[in-house]
Amino acid sequence: MSGFGDRKVSIGRTRGSHLASTPEAPRTPLQRSTSHLYGSPGGSFRTEEEFVVLELGARFLRGGFPGESSPRCTLNFGPDEQRRVGDYRQWDSEYSQRRRKRKRGQEWGEDYELYKMDLSDVDLGLVEDKFERAVRETYNKYFLLDPKPRKVLIALPPLMPRDLLSSVLSVLFSSFQTPSVTLMSSPVLSTVAAGLRSALVVDIGWAETTVSGICEYREIHQRRTIRAGKFLSEEMAKLLNSELSGTSGGNDEISFEEAEEVLCRVGWCKTRPKSNRSSVYFPARASPVQEEFEDAKEDPDPTITIPFPRSDPPTQLTMLFSSLAKPAETALFAPNTPLNEFDNHELPLHHLLYSTLLALPIDVRRLCMSRIVITGGVSNMPGLKTRLLAELEALVQKHGWDVVRNYGSASARHEALIRQKRERLEAQPSDAVKITDSTGLDSVPSIPAGLRTTEDDHISAKLAHAASRSAPPSTCTVGGVIRGIATLGAWAGASLIAQLRIRGIVEIEREKFLHHGLEGASREKESSVIPQRQSMGPGARSAPGERGSWTLGIWA
Repeated sequence: MSGFGDRKVSIGRTRGSHLASTPEAPRTPLQRSTSHLYGSPGGSFRTEEEFVVLELGARFLRGGFPGESSPRCTLNFGPDEQRRVGDYRQWDSEYSQRRRKRKRGQEWGEDYELYKMDLSDVDLGLVEDKFERAVRETYNKYFLLDPKPRKVLIALPPLMPRDLLSSVLSVLFSSFQTPSVTLMSSPVLSTVAAGLRSALVVDIGWAETTVSGICEYREIHQRRTIRAGKFLSEEMAKLLNSELSGTSGGNDEISFEEAEEVLCRVGWCKTRPKSNRSSVYFPARASPVQEEFEDAKEDPDPTITIPFPRSDPPTQLTMLFSSLAKPAETALFAPNTPLNEFDNHELPLHHLLYSTLLALPIDVRRLCMSRIVITGGVSNMPGLKTRLLAELEALVQKHGWDVVRNYGSASARHEALIRQKRERLEAQPSDAVKITDSTGLDSVPSIPAGLRTTEDDHISAKLAHAASRSAPPSTCTVGGVIRGIATLGAWAGASLIAQLRIRGIVEIEREKFLHHGLEGASREKESSVIPQRQSMGPGARSAPGERGSWTLGIWA
């Protein structure tokens, strides 16, 4: 794409216009869709382009067409992308080398996000203008479509304020004349992109991390925490500021761009030590993190040099490479803080996963714990997925699936009983061993349900054997173990859904929204228990797929 931007494109002479050249002439995308070549004979590229697939996040907008594996463009919401007309500061040679300072009273990274979940101090008009500008750039610069209105399938976070959702829909319906908009939940689309029907989706986003239990494409349970990319970026900035102040003695703080660049380039997450893994299952506190690898060789810790050309004067910071893993430890796992000091909205990630699995029904938990999908921008950090699954496995082996976390004064006796019964269970050759009590009757030893092995169900075995005759064996029967599965992302799932023409629960038509807004989502047809027969003529019968009302689904 950069090569096309540098070439001057000549425009032909039309009606007295002279030859002109501009570097911003329309460019044909390099990755044109070829799915129509392998589809049905009646299909064409223009038919597939009747849909436009968008994914909206707090800091980005992705767009493309159905049937493609990756979006055509990803636009960020930053100060450079929201310049006014006549702002030519980007062409200044000193502008790129100048460190931008944060305004007084402004939160970390506020200029780089489109919206916040707390709308108390958010200008929704400004949000609409930013979103409209991004969508218009997507249509005119990357899609290169004719002015024909097209349907939109948009992937959104599952928890979104109604006013913010109304602003997004009003832009699509008013400015782009979209005939209908289909809303899809990002965790469900990530499950579809992983080739699953049920999963535990961990979305480590910008402002928050959400853990959603999905069963048969339905959201069963969801929990969230503020430990995400924003918190991680701020911890990295604190680390770099402390290192710079100790080296140069200055008080100048680094900018958001510098902290994010260092985090994306050299940030990483430590894994759990292997030699001491068995001893950390029963610590004094839940799942502590060892600061050093006890099983590693005693090699000198490598150092890394990070340049800061925007500082005055330009400096270089030399620091230990292992110290770059401390922000992930502090922001995402918080090993040095007792668990009872956290609120429900600031739990560490592994405790959030464990509590979400514990809240699920036992049959859904069996499916979800073997299909853990970790997605989001922060999930690409090296070592994070492995560390998260290892910490979750340690919590499960320590606490099991017991809802009671503290037995008070009976804690020591409770752990001793569990240990004795576990040793007794391992020493027995079979679960069918019977004990004769004082009455002479046979009874089964009192072993907790979580420590017993499941009995053989002959009926379920026959049904499974009969089902295996007609269908080949697959990995869908795997359950009861901690296992992670990769996904292509929410946008790829939305692209697949749009190509298959699957109707969503939340499908909003333009006329209904312009007349009723989001209030029209609560309208329902008037129903009567008295059967009535009316003859309205041959043309009054509704179409099979027509809906008299629509709903906001999970966004309600």
